[in-house]
Amino acid sequence: MSRTNFETLLEAGCHFGHLKRKWNPAMAPYIFMERNGIHIIDLNKTVAKVDSAAEALKQIAKSGKKILFVATKKQIKEIVAAKATSVGMPYVIERWPGGMLTNFPTIRKAVKKMANIDKLTADGTFSNLSKREILQISRQRAKLEKNLGSIADLTRLPAALFIVDVYKENIAVREANRLGIPVFGIVDTNSDPSNIDYVIPANDDAAKSVEVILDACCAAINEGIEERKIEKADAEAAAQQPDEAPKMRHRSQKARVEKEENAAENAEKEAESSKESTAEVAE
Repeated sequence: MSRTNFETLLEAGCHFGHLKRKWNPAMAPYIFMERNGIHIIDLNKTVAKVDSAAEALKQIAKSGKKILFVATKKQIKEIVAAKATSVGMPYVIERWPGGMLTNFPTIRKAVKKMANIDKLTADGTFSNLSKREILQISRQRAKLEKNLGSIADLTRLPAALFIVDVYKENIAVREANRLGIPVFGIVDTNSDPSNIDYVIPANDDAAKSVEVILDACCAAINEGIEERKIEKADAEAAAQQPDEAPKMRHRSQKARVEKEENAAENAEKEAESSKESTAEVAE
């Protein structure tokens, strides 16, 4: 069953592309028609692409890896932040820090710096500094939090990138391509889909359009996370069972030995009583 449908995408305005003069010819397979100088996206293809992308995202989430969401457009970034947080994934909604993927160790150092400032604040060292130093460090902490706070938990390179508007986030796309990280992208008619592994042709400017697609993808990610939890619980249960099996065998062996000993004692008692009765008869 499809995760979304034609009517839902149509209501959200996913079919609206850019002006004809702004189009990228590589998007021709996903364009249904042109109306009033604006390209209309084929939503039947969008439905199919959303399903294939959602299935791939589900498998990545099921393997326990991270998916980095990227969207720096004003009207969309809050929606992306909310959806990514709901599934426990990192996101970038401010300016894309150049070298975020290709120079990941340096980005990690900046995140550690932020953690060190928090540590200083917690243990009271911060209060011993001068007012000027405190102000400088506070400003630095706020700047780091704004740009890197959402990726503080990202300890290694993400398994995939989910990008809204690949035309605007072209640096992120190029970095991911260089490192061989798969890219999922909402691609409008003015963008080049050739560098995107999972193309979702749709309107990337309207908040409602992006929200509908993200709902379908995040639902799939959530399913993957839940399946991983279930598999983990089953594996733990299976690991405990072999430990219990020897105990059960030991108990059954012990019970059998006790039963045999009791039977032997009863036989001895019967033999003694029969001897005594024979002796009495002889007397």
